[in-house]
Amino acid sequence: MTRGGVLDARALNRATVARQLLLDRADVPVLDAVAHLGGLQAQEPQEPFVGLWSRLRAFDPATLSGLLAGRSVVRTHLMRRTVHLVTADDALAWRGRHEAMLRQRVLGTYRRELEGVDLAELAAAGRAVMADGEPRTMTELARAVAGRWPDPGPRALGEMLIAALVPMAQMPPRGLWRTKAGVRNVPLASWLGREVDPPSPDGSDPVGQVLVRRYLAAFGPAATADLRAWCGVAGLPAAVAASREELVAFRDERGRELLDLPDAPRPGPDVPAPVRFLPAFDNVVLGYDDRTRIIDDAHRGLSVTGARFVLVDGRVAATWTVQAGTVTVSPLRRLSPADRARVAEEGEALASFLSDGESRRVRLDAF
Repeated sequence: MTRGGVLDARALNRATVARQLLLDRADVPVLDAVAHLGGLQAQEPQEPFVGLWSRLRAFDPATLSGLLAGRSVVRTHLMRRTVHLVTADDALAWRGRHEAMLRQRVLGTYRRELEGVDLAELAAAGRAVMADGEPRTMTELARAVAGRWPDPGPRALGEMLIAALVPMAQMPPRGLWRTKAGVRNVPLASWLGREVDPPSPDGSDPVGQVLVRRYLAAFGPAATADLRAWCGVAGLPAAVAASREELVAFRDERGRELLDLPDAPRPGPDVPAPVRFLPAFDNVVLGYDDRTRIIDDAHRGLSVTGARFVLVDGRVAATWTVQAGTVTVSPLRRLSPADRARVAEEGEALASFLSDGESRRVRLDAF
């Protein structure tokens, strides 16, 4: 392994925004962007559209809707037990590697309710109900098996089945552009026409090694704690160890080891970073254990409450909302007149995107 020097927070910031396609809007197909980013967190169905608009040149939301309807991308529980929009190939390749984590996270919430429930039997019962090919809500599936397990209640049964035991896809129209629709679930394998990839028969962890490389390509340089924070999977030390000879190591200012792909972009700290508007729960903020490269610790709590952020000089500097065609920006620190002008300009473009060109209204609150 090659060893580099110390990377300060600004150098890490520039590497991050470059790999997240936030330094320059990328001219790549939407499917390739979703793959490069390792998916987009998507429990709020419309948010990925803003995330891709901020990252891609001439992004057309109809393209993403078409990929979802055409089953090239899917909405499914994956990293951190959250709903992600990922490519079909990644969903099938990665889902099995996340299953133990998904179960443990559901049990972390419903362990008492599910005590004494044989999860293998519950999974078999859930698969039997879904075998008819009919899409179901979580409540409908839970009620279908509740006669056998009356004590846990439908919420605990449904969460365990949908989020962990039976790999599911959320069917469109959920997640289509400007469409409000409830969640209807179908087995991932039936929706995509292929079973989830099984574990490696020889006990190796090729999927884990892929996750390491894919994470570093989109989020590196990063520590192993950051990798775990992104995916939620604990059992990746062996995959990291197996990948080390292919990687380069740095240190951050705290002395943590940061791993990276040798040829990945690491722009200089003086490279300008434009204003960018982020959707709620964007992984560029959530995908790290140490988020100080992009957000101050004082504002970290906002990242898990659904706040939408504005990046100024590559860092979270404001939140934003939209109502009746007006984008309202609320600074988290004092912005210079030049920065306020840049925020207003990008906010106007966002308002136009969200309104099909009918509005360019932006309001900047005082700090």
